Amino acid sequence: MTNFGKQTIDSTDWGCDARKGQTGARVASRRVFLRQGALALVGTSAIPGFLVRSVLAEAKTAAAANRKLVVLFQRGAADGLNIVVPYREPNYYAMRPTIAIPQSQVLDLNGFFGLHPALASFKPLYDVGHLAVVHAAGSPDTTRSHFDAQDYMESGTPGVKSTPDGWLNRALQAEPAPARSSAFRAVALGTQVPRTLQGRLPAVAINNLADFSVGGRGPQASPLANAFQAMYDESTDSVLHGTGQETFEAVKMLKSADPAHYQPAAGVVYPNSPFGNSMRQIAQLLKADLGVEAAFSDIGGWDTHQNQGAAEGQLAARLKEFADTIAAFWQDMGVEAENITLVTMSEFGRTARQNGTGGTDHGHANVMFVLGGNVRGGHVYGQWPGLAPEQLNEGRDLTVTTDYRRVLAEVAWKSMGARNLEQIFPGAGLHPQQFLGLV
Repeated sequence: MTNFGKQTIDSTDWGCDARKGQTGARVASRRVFLRQGALALVGTSAIPGFLVRSVLAEAKTAAAANRKLVVLFQRGAADGLNIVVPYREPNYYAMRPTIAIPQSQVLDLNGFFGLHPALASFKPLYDVGHLAVVHAAGSPDTTRSHFDAQDYMESGTPGVKSTPDGWLNRALQAEPAPARSSAFRAVALGTQVPRTLQGRLPAVAINNLADFSVGGRGPQASPLANAFQAMYDESTDSVLHGTGQETFEAVKMLKSADPAHYQPAAGVVYPNSPFGNSMRQIAQLLKADLGVEAAFSDIGGWDTHQNQGAAEGQLAARLKEFADTIAAFWQDMGVEAENITLVTMSEFGRTARQNGTGGTDHGHANVMFVLGGNVRGGHVYGQWPGLAPEQLNEGRDLTVTTDYRRVLAEVAWKSMGARNLEQIFPGAGLHPQQFLGLV
C-alpha cells in the first residue's frame, strides 16, 4: 500500500498481482545471479581444492545446507534519512538545505524512497530481489547515548542494563541442535567477542585468519590459539569437548589453504579497508565449511556531527565502502549465498534537521537492510511515519514504527530455526504474526 498523501509506505502487502509477477521475475533473476557467482569459483586455481566444489554439487546441496546468519553493526549512528532517502517527502529537503540528496541523484526504489548514490552496489541486489529495506526501524528506548544504545541493541533488551548476554548468542541456543558441533559456530571478526555474541554458547573472535595458529599452548603458540584452546579447557559442554579435535583439524585445513593469500571469486575485489578485510575473511570462513552458523562484524565512522556532505563527502565515502564490501561478499559467496541471510543495524539514526555545522546530531529511527537468498527483497518494508513537525519524535527525529527486534526475530526464526522468541528477546512479547514477511 502506498499513500503519499498520508505520507505512509507499507510494503508488507503481498496481495497485489503486479507485485506477485514482479516477485516471480525477481526469483528467476536472482537464481541466475547466484549461479553466475558460483561459476566464478570453478576453475580458479588460486583457491585451494577443498574449497572448490562443482556448480552441480552446489545446486544439489544448497537447499539442504545449514543456514548462516551474518550480522553487521554500523557503529556511531548512521543517518538513515540520507541512506534511504524519502525524496518525495517535501519536509526532507526543507530540513536539510545543504546535505539533502538531490532528487536527480537518488537511485529510485519505489517512487518514494531511493538509495544514496554511493550505494550503487546495492541497487542490483535490490532489483533482483535479494535486498530488502526496513525504514523507520529502531529501538523503543529513546537514549541518545552511543554506549547505552549499542548495549541495548546488542543485548536485545532495550532499557535493561543488567542483561548478561547478547541476543545472537541466545538465538543460537534457541535453535535446534546442529547435526555437527563446532567451536566456529559463532564467530566475530575483531579483537574481542562483541556484546551481541556474548553468552553461554562459546564464541570466538578472530582478528586476522593469517595469524590463527594451532598446535597447543605455550610461548610458541599465538595468543589467539592459546585463547581458543582455553575455550575448550574451560567449557563444560561435553559435545564441544567431543568435537574439539575435529575442529582443530578443520583449522589446520584452513591454515593449509594459506589464508593470507586467499583469492576471492573471479572478478571480486573487496575494498582495502578493515571492514573489507573482515568481510573477505567471513567469506573465507564460510567457504571453508568449518560449521559457522553466525558471523558478526562491524564498521565505525557513522557519527556525522560535522561536514556530513550530501551526494559526496564524509557519509558518501563511508556508504560506498559499506555497499561495495557487502556486494563483493555476496558475489564472492556465489551459489552458497542462497543459504546466507545478512542483516545490518545501527544504534539509532540522526536528527531530521541538519545542524549548524553541516551535520546531524543523535536521533532515533533508522534504516535496516536485510540481504539473503531467501529474502523477499525489492521492497521497502515498514510504516513510514512522515517528517511533518507533529510526526517527529520529540519534535526532532524520525519516529520508530518498527521495533528492530521484530526484524531480528524474523531473521532468527526463519533463517536459524530459532523458535523460542521469548528466550531471544525477553519481555518483547514477539510472535510470528508480527513478522514483516521479509524472509
